[in-house]
Amino acid sequence: QVQLVESGGGLVQAGGSLRLSCAASGRTFSLLSLGWFRQAPGKEREFVATISWSGSTYYADSVKGRFTISRDNAKNTVFLQMNSLKPEDTAVYYCAAHSSSWLSHYSNDYYTWGQGTQVTVSS
Repeated sequence: QVQLVESGGGLVQAGGSLRLSCAASGRTFSLLSLGWFRQAPGKEREFVATISWSGSTYYADSVKGRFTISRDNAKNTVFLQMNSLKPEDTAVYYCAAHSSSWLSHYSNDYYTWGQGTQVTVSS
C-alpha cells in the first residue's frame, strides 16, 4: 500500500511561486501515475495536473503554462512547481496515485490520497 505525504504549502502573494512536494512510501513508485488535485472552500475537488510513470503530463486549462508537474523516482517524490500564482489558486492541494498507465483527470481513478497541504495566495 502506497502512502503519500504532501509538503510545501504556505502563504504567498499574487504573482509569487511555491513548490509542492509529495513523498511516497512503497517500492512501486516508479510504476505509479501521480496527480495533483485541489479543493477550495465551498467548492468541489478539481484536477490540477498529472504525470504518468513514463513522464507524460497533462494539465488543467486553468494552470497550463503556470504550473509544472515532475517526478523523481529515485526519491519517490512528485513535485508541483507553481508560478504566477493567483488568488483563485487558493485551496488545499492533494497528491494522489493510481497504478494504471494512462493519464487521468478523474479523481475516482485514484486510489491513494495524501492529507493535503494548504496554499493561500493573497491579492
